[in-house]
Amino acid sequence: MDVRYTVGKNEYKRMTTDELREAFLVDLFEAGTVNLLYCEVERSIVGAAVPTVGSLMLEAGAELAADYFCQRREVGVLNIGGNGTITVDGTEYQMENLDGLYIGRGSNKVVFDSASSEEPARFHIVSYPAQAEYPTTQAKKADANAIELGTVEDSNKRTIYQYIHENGIKSCQLVMGFTALEPGSVWNTMPCHTHERRTEVYMYFGLGESSKVFHMMGPGDETRHIAVADGQAVISPMWSIHSGCGTKAYTFCWAMGGENQRFDDMDHIPVADLK
Repeated sequence: MDVRYTVGKNEYKRMTTDELREAFLVDLFEAGTVNLLYCEVERSIVGAAVPTVGSLMLEAGAELAADYFCQRREVGVLNIGGNGTITVDGTEYQMENLDGLYIGRGSNKVVFDSASSEEPARFHIVSYPAQAEYPTTQAKKADANAIELGTVEDSNKRTIYQYIHENGIKSCQLVMGFTALEPGSVWNTMPCHTHERRTEVYMYFGLGESSKVFHMMGPGDETRHIAVADGQAVISPMWSIHSGCGTKAYTFCWAMGGENQRFDDMDHIPVADLK
């Protein structure tokens, strides 16, 4: 498991493009392996599992000083690939494309499998520490709380699918879902905002190999961008906006952890005030 330490907004002002990418951008998906990044910000873990030939297990590693991964943690998973299976303590969950799974604290053995090695499942993983136990629960797109936002005129017509949230699948602090932009729309989360009370991770997908999203970050009065490819994620600390504009329509998974689970707990920044 890789480990990444916090960068403050004063350091951020002096960083080059390469330094920004090294600090905030995460490469996730690699065939046949589990990739995990432990981040000092909210002690979050972001990663991916792509089982091909055989099963892959979610293991704690020395970084967690735990007997098993979910001993003191909860996990959210979104499958953005082919059909697969997640087995949690002997219970199998069939995971189709865009199916999600909440795995509660205390779950001992978590195993990932793909139905086909030629079209493997691609499991995106986000985890936060948990002080309470909630049951492992599967999420289907048809059962999500769907919120339609934006307009064609503003190039941001999109649907937010909430899976793990205060009025949906219960968790200790994790909030998770995804947002799908309609064809012709390219902007997400604009007007933008920060979260002083929590951090957020955006993982972009559905782009293909020839497209990218220009992810905007930083304080509203000193913004930068990171060019993000398909399957990459950006860690957004509490002081940073998190917004993006793509070269085509795309989908992104969002996940948050921190002080509360209110989806509308946002510190909004008017577009006119951005620099």
